[in-house]
Amino acid sequence: MAYVQVEADDVRRLEEGPEGLQFKSFLGSDAGAGNGGNPMRSAGVGNADRGYLQEQASQRKGSSGFWTVEYYQPYFDIDTQTVLKRCYTTLIPTAAKTYISTHLNPPDLYGPFWTLTTLIFTLFLSSSLAASIAVYLSPEGSEYDYDFQLLSIAVSLVYAYGLALPVLLWIALRYLGVGEWSVVEAVSVWGYAHFVWIPVSILCVIPVPILRWVLVGVAFGLSGYFLVANIYPILASAEAKPTRLIIILLAALHFGLALTFKVMFFSYYVVDKIGADIPIPGGD
Repeated sequence: MAYVQVEADDVRRLEEGPEGLQFKSFLGSDAGAGNGGNPMRSAGVGNADRGYLQEQASQRKGSSGFWTVEYYQPYFDIDTQTVLKRCYTTLIPTAAKTYISTHLNPPDLYGPFWTLTTLIFTLFLSSSLAASIAVYLSPEGSEYDYDFQLLSIAVSLVYAYGLALPVLLWIALRYLGVGEWSVVEAVSVWGYAHFVWIPVSILCVIPVPILRWVLVGVAFGLSGYFLVANIYPILASAEAKPTRLIIILLAALHFGLALTFKVMFFSYYVVDKIGADIPIPGGD
């Protein structure tokens, strides 16, 4: 009977549990510390939807080289409404000086690539349409064949000026010790600056020489002012004052681009021209 009594006491002691063997849960304190003191939020959920995924994304971006596709994916993560807003804002002169800090934050590559690619097709299609209209309205009534060489010229010219030139400028400024902007910002500024040429190329289908020169002049002025307003402060931050003279070279290149657009893509007229034209040296 004594053995039975001792066994019953042991069972009762195990059921009650000694003070040192009581199980305690530390999930509440950890969850509260990790979730701003909210005990109803588990630690696993807090890590999953807050810091953990963000840290993983930053680690993936940091570990990817600039030659990989993953490195450039964040710069294409932008909605269409933001891209359109950044495009038409370039047409407002008063917003040009604060464009990078106000409207291009953060910079993207989708908008500039979309703008340059659209410009290539509008240049080719508008010039082809203008040429076909000019041939149709001319008294000779000759047939028109599409000049696909203009498409290759547009691709080379637009991508070289809109993509290669800002990259080369960024490399040159880095060599000169000017690190006020990134290569993505440089490409973004150049890409969005070309947006004004899209409506201008469409309007230049109208076979009126003086109107085409006015449209080209307006596009040259708006896009040129936009580039100067965003690039000159970067050049002015350089310790070497002669660095500011680079803006003259960029203005000359921009003028050459506008003149090339006019001569190569906007020079189709009917035989009886409407209005006067400016003679081009070496032209017929």
